[in-house]
Amino acid sequence: MATSAKPAAKPAAKRGARQPSLAQLRAFTAVAEHLHFRDAAAAIGMSQPALSGAVSALEETLGVTLVERTTRKVLLSPAGERLAVRARAVLDEVGALMEEADAVRAPFTGALRLGVIPTVAPYLLPTLIGLVHEKYPDLDLQVHEEQTSSLIEGLGAGRLDLLLLAVPLGVPGVTELPLFDEDFVLVTPLDHWLGGREGIPRDALRELNLLLLDEGHCLRDQALDICREAGRADAPVTTTAAGLSTLVQLVAGGLGVTLLPRTAVRVETSRSNQLLTGYFADPAPTRRIALAMRTGAARAAEYEALAAALRGAVKPLPVRVL
Repeated sequence: MATSAKPAAKPAAKRGARQPSLAQLRAFTAVAEHLHFRDAAAAIGMSQPALSGAVSALEETLGVTLVERTTRKVLLSPAGERLAVRARAVLDEVGALMEEADAVRAPFTGALRLGVIPTVAPYLLPTLIGLVHEKYPDLDLQVHEEQTSSLIEGLGAGRLDLLLLAVPLGVPGVTELPLFDEDFVLVTPLDHWLGGREGIPRDALRELNLLLLDEGHCLRDQALDICREAGRADAPVTTTAAGLSTLVQLVAGGLGVTLLPRTAVRVETSRSNQLLTGYFADPAPTRRIALAMRTGAARAAEYEALAAALRGAVKPLPVRVL
């Protein structure tokens, strides 16, 4: 009994063999959509012979028949129907990749993961966020408030893109973009003998009961450095606070005095009528605030432009712009 011959299957593509080209996938998806070689070729701007050759090359690469050709019409094989969905998904993803690349090439677009220390965040973020909304509306600013050591770790690991914090850091591989210097002021209870005074000598810090933030805050270390510069051998600490708001309330309660950066004074002292501020004689103790980025960062030019814009935006604040 005679048996009917079945069409020979195309040899299966070997793993690691050459892969389909985007041109082949575009040709096939056009044929799958139009079911007509001439119309498909016109739709993607190819000649009909080139499109037919691209589909044949794709079939050879994949090792399956995708299209059944007849004299009257074009049909997709069962394999063609399944793989047409995959081919369209691949092309869609390639399109998304190109769109994302366009966004990356455009300055001040996409996500910017900014790390900020707690003693800067409440006082400078309103200015920074306002600047971003006005000048860089397509920038997706994502803010992370952490202590300095955590921020530096995050920058080095790629978890963060840019930092806003007190410098110098002295960390290899980190470039600092200085923004401004600001003085420290002395915050005291109402009945303190230095409350409201100007021209306070630094050596007055030698005998004061100075309240500090918890360990890990760079502002604590800066305050201790100021005390050492004033000739204070040590600064015994019996009471500490996790944030400046608590610290100032402790001062209002009469437990001691503290040092605040000028940008924090208005916000923190407005919460109590039991406080006075005193100002040091020149040169007053200061801290420097900067942006910090990985040295050689791909977006270094953007970060430098942002630093320049931020210097302009902070001019109304009680700081000395650098």
